[in-house]
Amino acid sequence: MSFFKNIFSGSENQNDSSSKMDWNNLTDLGQLNEIITLSNDKPVAIFKHSTRCSISRMALRQFENEFDLSDKVTPYFLDLIAYRDVSNEIATRFGVMHQSPQLILIKDGKAVYNASHSDIDAGQLGKKL
Repeated sequence: MSFFKNIFSGSENQNDSSSKMDWNNLTDLGQLNEIITLSNDKPVAIFKHSTRCSISRMALRQFENEFDLSDKVTPYFLDLIAYRDVSNEIATRFGVMHQSPQLILIKDGKAVYNASHSDIDAGQLGKKL
């Protein structure tokens, strides 16, 4: 039963103690300017997550379990249901078609890689750094 609870649970605490991630929550349009600036020194990964989607939840947990790049990339987490305007602006500003779940890598102010659904993979992200 706990297997199904883990997959289909409504709990969305992305900072829970089992996660290796130290997420920066993306909640404001102004943060996109900060991300662009930060990405000039260190790449930034944005994980766009739908809190209503079990596939998104599974992709998020898989990514968190595999992630070991904290010294190489700054991770941002976007709850795209709560902050749809931010999600829309990401698509416009970085020229990346919206998908959910989605992982976008920003380097030198530009989207240089993106993946969605089952293609989200921390190992592949590492190869793009």
